[in-house]
Amino acid sequence: MAKGVSIAQYWGAGCGGCDVALLDIDERILGVAEMADIAFWPIAVDTKLKDVEAMPDKSITVTLYNGAIRNSENEHVAKLLRQKSQIVVSFGSCACYGGIPGLANVTNKKAIMDYVYNKTFSSVNPEGTLPQPRYEAPEGELELPVMYDTVLTLDDVIDVDYYMPGCPPTTELINAFLDVVEKHVKEGAELPPKGTFIASQKTLCDECGREKSYKTIGGVHLPHEIDIDPEKCMLEQGVICLGPATRAGCGAQCLNANQPCRGCMGPTAAVEDHGGSMLSALASIYRTEENETQLSEDDILKLMTEIKDPLGTFYAFTMPKSIIKRKVSEKKAEVSE
Repeated sequence: MAKGVSIAQYWGAGCGGCDVALLDIDERILGVAEMADIAFWPIAVDTKLKDVEAMPDKSITVTLYNGAIRNSENEHVAKLLRQKSQIVVSFGSCACYGGIPGLANVTNKKAIMDYVYNKTFSSVNPEGTLPQPRYEAPEGELELPVMYDTVLTLDDVIDVDYYMPGCPPTTELINAFLDVVEKHVKEGAELPPKGTFIASQKTLCDECGREKSYKTIGGVHLPHEIDIDPEKCMLEQGVICLGPATRAGCGAQCLNANQPCRGCMGPTAAVEDHGGSMLSALASIYRTEENETQLSEDDILKLMTEIKDPLGTFYAFTMPKSIIKRKVSEKKAEVSE
């Protein structure tokens, strides 16, 4: 039944959790079905890509695109949905910042393919066969998407209207956005300014209820190495929590489970580099054995040695959107685009 309003949801390079998150709004999904047609949602309806290509431009009211841009198909569908949609939302951490797939930017396509098809314990590939983008079969030419060297964010390839971070976005954020869309459709209410983040403008620390005494620390610990006091600030217990550098809006779900924030909501508008901001915050509370807060090069080296996985700690969700973006080739000092 045509309703004059339609919604699309698509997954790029991601895990599928964002699609499930949309179903986690429970009975509210029935209200969405009453308000709008589902124009395209591969996990839930059988609309084909050719059907989307045949749709008039701007005929889809809202598209929620989740997942990073990892290959040519991700980019093609992103551009197609931009063409067919009035509003595009970068939905989830992978679309907004590159997410976990973005950690692949420390290597390149050649190294990944070589490892997966030749070097893993279970790889049995004596001929060194690798996937090819095209193959001439008796039935005709077969094609696979071309994998990129660099993982990109959604707004690297298309114009994005709104951002809803999270791994995945919480039910509260999804419902807040649906409220805005519903009021716009039914009452003609104005939409938020373009570029708005559907999340808090504050940091997680600003909204965290844990007790803070603003003391310094003499070392860092992994969560399983100590008994974490559920009432006190994680950082002050020596557990790296990305709350000082991370946007609030997640309901502090990890902290409520007595686990540190890993940064899936990404940085606030005031932060240029998520990982760099967190490193600065950590350095500001770290002290030497002499109780000095002015760190020498040796002190910094000691601190970084204590952090088991600096990249995965500070840039787990945001490396493609960071200043460094990816690792540069050690041999040629250049990056393949």
